Amino acid sequence: MTLREFLSDRLGRIALQLICTGLAALFLLATGTQSGILLVLLLTLLMVFVSVNAFDFFQQRARLLELENILEGLDRKYLFMECVPLPKNLYERHLFDLTRRAGRAMMGAVSDAQAQQREYREYVEQWVHEIKAPITAARLICRELDGDTRRKLTAELAQIEAHVERALFYARAENPEQDCLLRQIDLGKIATQAIENHRSLLIQSGVQVVTEELDCTVYTDEKWAVFILGQLLQNAARYRGTAPVITLSAKPLGKQTQLIVHDNGIGIPVHELPRIFDRGFTGTNGRSRGNSTGMGLYLCKKLAGFLNLGLAAASVEGKGTTVTLTFPAKENLTKL
Repeated sequence: MTLREFLSDRLGRIALQLICTGLAALFLLATGTQSGILLVLLLTLLMVFVSVNAFDFFQQRARLLELENILEGLDRKYLFMECVPLPKNLYERHLFDLTRRAGRAMMGAVSDAQAQQREYREYVEQWVHEIKAPITAARLICRELDGDTRRKLTAELAQIEAHVERALFYARAENPEQDCLLRQIDLGKIATQAIENHRSLLIQSGVQVVTEELDCTVYTDEKWAVFILGQLLQNAARYRGTAPVITLSAKPLGKQTQLIVHDNGIGIPVHELPRIFDRGFTGTNGRSRGNSTGMGLYLCKKLAGFLNLGLAAASVEGKGTTVTLTFPAKENLTKL
């Protein structure tokens, strides 16, 4: 609190005090009080007035600084009202009591919301595991069908499975540390698993996948990395051009390793490129081709942030898109 703020807050009170002092001086002057005595009285009142306001200013400023230091020292700032020292006057006691009650009500509401969110997330995870059984059964039934129908149904089942997997990872993305195992793993294994998971979609879309120099190791969580790469493969297949080709290549970058995913698809308009990782953003391509939720790249960015995994995209409309995953050095994993 500055002196200007203090005086601005008390402007009405100060004006009232000055008016009352002026009226008292006029009354004393009218009743015959000598000017010398009146001047002494006015100087005395002025000194008392300045002293009282100065005392209030320094007392309030010290109190506010004390409370600010307490707040800054707390990791969980919502516990501020439980940690403040005892109020020093009646007004402050009542104010702090009301604020504390409001804070406790808010924490209760937040706790209830978190419990409901946790229950919903657990339900989604359970639903995902249960829905996999009929999907697997449908795949087995597809084997008894003729070639063309079998290929079409297999492709649709692959899409359903991809959406189910995305729902599972979205539910787990709120607390990824509970399902994360950071370790050294072969980059080629990650690429092979991601390609295998989406083989039906890639074949149905006529996409050729080329891998180059993936015989290196990275430090990450295998399951999350496979999911991120799988989302990139799905996008490349969905927004493919003629004779679609996806190239996966590795590039050393000091102690880090980059995985470069390049496709020769329809590309992304330059004005939309900064927004592709936003939640729910589908863009021109997503609206024109349909079936886009705008959640795949959003999840990739969110999970990449947790894994300390760099994620960047570049694109030329009509020529293709390049997404670069930068895996962290081993020593940086201790910060996760």
